[in-house]
Amino acid sequence: MISLIQILLVLIVLINLGFLFYFIRDLAHYWGDVMSEPATTWALPFSSFIIFLLSTFGISDFAISTALYPKVHWTSIKKLPGTLNTQCVVPVAAMALSYITAITVDIKTLAICIIAAVIGAYIGPRFVVKLPVAIIKKFITAGLIIAALMILAGKLNWIPSNGTATSLSGWKLILTAVLLFIYGALNNIGIGSYALTMATVYAMGLNPSAAFPIMMGAATFSVSTSSIQFIKLQDYSRKITLFTSTFGVLGVLVAVFFVKSLDTAMLQWLVIIVLVYSAVSMIWSMRKPSEA
Repeated sequence: MISLIQILLVLIVLINLGFLFYFIRDLAHYWGDVMSEPATTWALPFSSFIIFLLSTFGISDFAISTALYPKVHWTSIKKLPGTLNTQCVVPVAAMALSYITAITVDIKTLAICIIAAVIGAYIGPRFVVKLPVAIIKKFITAGLIIAALMILAGKLNWIPSNGTATSLSGWKLILTAVLLFIYGALNNIGIGSYALTMATVYAMGLNPSAAFPIMMGAATFSVSTSSIQFIKLQDYSRKITLFTSTFGVLGVLVAVFFVKSLDTAMLQWLVIIVLVYSAVSMIWSMRKPSEA
């Protein structure tokens, strides 16, 4: 008899094959433009590897990339939300396939949470591509601040992680589904959903072992869904996505199979400082035109 874990893994593979179909077709059609994009070809393999190696240990790839890419002018602010989504699809799938080895959560809870996140992710890109750059900058600034606060909350143990429940029902399930719908949509404007989902399911009293499939499943399916939309809308960096889909996966595999543990304590403080600095820089860049 096919188990729930096998069904979930097959679905992860299928939705990522769907993403790869659209991505490879888009690459083939615009290949002449890919290598002329501004991201530095020699540096991308290293950045992709490091970003997703650290992401495997819980340091948000959305946060690091948001702090890095505008500073080095690898992609425009307009294309940053789409790039953040498309670049992480394949590496996140590699994480999910590597880490989801057991499911201790109620099937109804898992399905509703994942579906809610996917719906939010599907709807979001259609609105994001129409937003002015100034509005996107504001959302990205908010995302940087939220990411810094979430890392800080984890370090100071403000996020509870000692729940015992394996299912949600009633108002808790409804509220969680609504929040995951919002998080799926927020992915599309550059605000990573993984840490927010983790905080939510922990706050609802779920056991960490039950919370993990929801977090990983929601992230995997939502970014795949939104990324297909961004590809259709031509609103992402093909070059960055190409490199992260190869070298980023290598970073994940090295983290999973070779680096069994990593002391991220100091790195997390450094990331918090970088995120706050990047948020302040973004705010300053928004003030300059009005002053001029």
